[in-house]
Amino acid sequence: MTKKEIEDQIASLKSDYIRIQGDMDKLEANGVNVQNAEAQLEKIEVEMKELRKELAKVKS
Repeated sequence: MTKKEIEDQIASLKSDYIRIQGDMDKLEANGVNVQNAEAQLEKIEVEMKELRKELAKVKS
């Protein structure tokens, strides 16, 4: 993967993270179970961590 592709994926994941977080806030306010949203956020965090590691390797 190129540096640009990794950066684009990270940007996309950040956007998804923000969207899911907003959705989760709305669900929580209405008393809905947010476990699925929390799991999605955790998955995104892991993916972003891996991509950042990969990006660091590409920059080196």
